[in-house]
Amino acid sequence: MREGDSSNIARRGLLLVLSSPSGAGKTTLSRRMLELEGAGLKVSVSATTRTARPGEVDGTDYRFVDAVRFAQMREAGELLEWAEVFGNFYGTPRDRVEAALAAGQDMLFDVDWQGARALARVLPDDVVRVFVLPPSADALEKRLMARNQDSAEVVAKRMAQASSEVSHWDEYDYVIVNENVEHSLNQLKSVLEAERLKRVRRSGIAQFVAELQRQLD
Repeated sequence: MREGDSSNIARRGLLLVLSSPSGAGKTTLSRRMLELEGAGLKVSVSATTRTARPGEVDGTDYRFVDAVRFAQMREAGELLEWAEVFGNFYGTPRDRVEAALAAGQDMLFDVDWQGARALARVLPDDVVRVFVLPPSADALEKRLMARNQDSAEVVAKRMAQASSEVSHWDEYDYVIVNENVEHSLNQLKSVLEAERLKRVRRSGIAQFVAELQRQLD
């Protein structure tokens, strides 16, 4: 570290975990955060047994695997967390996440409350949980319909599940009501910046302070 340079203080990475009912906007917020942060924030690519949607790329959006391979990963301890959602399995590969944290790389997770709870249990000091709420039930339904990705039956199931998902809001460190994307994005950026400055994550701060004290003495 150069004298007077505080920008290169070593820091452990963190896991920015976003959860919400389907349609509340966490995917949009995740995409915008990744665009803004560039190399400073990388998305965690989950493994899933669900079929790829139009435009999704294997290895970029998800690692698409069959049920047999997913079970092998789970039994071998290769997943930090896993969950079943609407008949499909989702899980977080362990190796890349642990390597990123050690290297000071921040990771973004778009997971449900089960995934967030599991990550917090395995890596409690590294997880920052943010729950994204819709401004109203009507707004949530309109957003689900506007996506035009699911049938009316699936939309109805997602709406029925939303209340159960929202009931877990108090397990999170931060809660954002996503009425306006730009406002919500600014709130999320503030959360990330504040968490990056936490003393417990700045592994090089003691060295910096020691050098500062040497100069003062």
